[in-house]
Amino acid sequence: MRAKAVMVLGTTSGAGKSWLATALCRYYARQGLKVAPFKAQNMSNNARVVAPTVAQDVWLPAPQGGRDSPWDGPAVNPVAPTVGLHAAQRQNISGGEIGSAQYFQALAANAIPEVRMNPLLLKPERDTHSQVILLGQVDEALTRMDWRGRSEKVWPVVSAALDALMAENEVVVIEGAGSPAEINLSASDIVNMRVAEHVQAQCLLVTDIDRGGAFAHLYGTWAMLPAAQRALIRGFVLNKFRGDAALLAPGPQMLQDLTGVPTVATLPMWWGHGLPEEDGVFDMTPTLGTGVSSLPPEGAVPGLGRPGAAAGFTQGGTVAVVVYPRISNLDEFQPLKNIPGVRLRWVRSAAELQGADWIILPGSKHTSGDLAWLRTQGLDRAIAAHAQKGGAVLGICGGLQMLGEALIDPHGIDGNAPGLGLLPLVTVFDADKTVLRTEARFGELSGPWAALSGVTVQGYEIHHGQTAQHPAMAAAGDVARAVLTGGEGGHGGQGRALAWQNAAGNVLGLYLHGLLEDPAALQALFGGEGAAQVPTLDSVFDGMADYIERHFEPGVLQSLIDPPA
Repeated sequence: MRAKAVMVLGTTSGAGKSWLATALCRYYARQGLKVAPFKAQNMSNNARVVAPTVAQDVWLPAPQGGRDSPWDGPAVNPVAPTVGLHAAQRQNISGGEIGSAQYFQALAANAIPEVRMNPLLLKPERDTHSQVILLGQVDEALTRMDWRGRSEKVWPVVSAALDALMAENEVVVIEGAGSPAEINLSASDIVNMRVAEHVQAQCLLVTDIDRGGAFAHLYGTWAMLPAAQRALIRGFVLNKFRGDAALLAPGPQMLQDLTGVPTVATLPMWWGHGLPEEDGVFDMTPTLGTGVSSLPPEGAVPGLGRPGAAAGFTQGGTVAVVVYPRISNLDEFQPLKNIPGVRLRWVRSAAELQGADWIILPGSKHTSGDLAWLRTQGLDRAIAAHAQKGGAVLGICGGLQMLGEALIDPHGIDGNAPGLGLLPLVTVFDADKTVLRTEARFGELSGPWAALSGVTVQGYEIHHGQTAQHPAMAAAGDVARAVLTGGEGGHGGQGRALAWQNAAGNVLGLYLHGLLEDPAALQALFGGEGAAQVPTLDSVFDGMADYIERHFEPGVLQSLIDPPA
């Protein structure tokens, strides 16, 4: 089997590559084809944990480079540099982290998410530094390496992962990164046109017309590419269009006259597709859950409605998610956008916390740095005041660590810092990173989180920190109750503490990402009617496939995978 490769390139970041690639994955999967997504390198702090999987009939490598090789590992690794040893047998592929976009694309393709779909993940920790994840695992050698030097080191791994997916599937939908016309980076490219040429991908170039200058962006990107790479671009896509499409003429025809490339789709602006955004905040205006749109319905009044019983938001309420500079895994809050009566507010100042019923401290890729930012903004005092009045506070992963008394960093992983002091806990950063799919069961909770008592939930962990009760505070009688226990691999029962609650019951911190995506947790917190308004992922993916089928020119999507005439 040798797959057809369809690649989505963009004129800029945020043009719509991830969204369109996800829609294509579902579109082709609905044709009965075996589909897999691929993105060679993703830069995002939104990551998901994937379980180990297996591959069959793959090319296997010999060990490369001795003990100093940045991809040292088992002697048989189906995604390391290939040297021609073929084995028609099932081989284990390790689990680990991949970008959230490729995780959702795999689900849209009806495929099992795995590390080969995003072999290189960069997780920014500071403006000039990123943690490097290779094949799902942190690679310290590559993290220390210069970016341009790193590219050639990882290309054999990247290309081998892509070759394996091409051999095992009928269609591989590939997502580029940024723009393929960044001429300062082209010599070190491992994610755009080098990938396209490697598999002779049929490429779509998408642009965000809502930004303005779309025709110039498309023409300029095309013009900056060498002739051989231009030949791979099969169509232009205008994304996020608002208005009368007839007003675009004669632009598309003039662009085709200049480039020979047709405009194959004009996609209207669609706010409520339901797919989590890959990067950045969804929007900075209060959002009332409707199950349809990410914009507040006409006449909605922010702050209207209060939570009902401790069981959850039975009568509506406002959830404020604090957006610090190194926020991570924000995509897990997408379901809150769709629950009737719940207003999702992204906040960066103390004033924006006014009127919030819940405050959520999300994950962070640099907990000590984001704690310092909280204090600079005065958010630490505002969060403490909210908690002292009995307001609900939820900390997830890095947010849990912030809620404690102190961060201790003996290995130089994140940095030492005093915590917010809302939970009597202390976090010590470990050199090894915990990356797990996890199932866990809540014990007895009180306060606004009581409805979670006894609920079993599934999610994932990504953290260096190891958190425990502060010994001196325990001796003084200030004890955090461990209220969530679970284990590895989705099996549970291992007894590891994953969440703690304060004595008053209003402050809850947990390591488990995905709580607000879990159907059982949503049912408990928001009731059956509210949770039922959260669209299933399958319905989201099907809606996206329907959308592109309506708006692409007839026959274009099929032509991308048809053999040449």
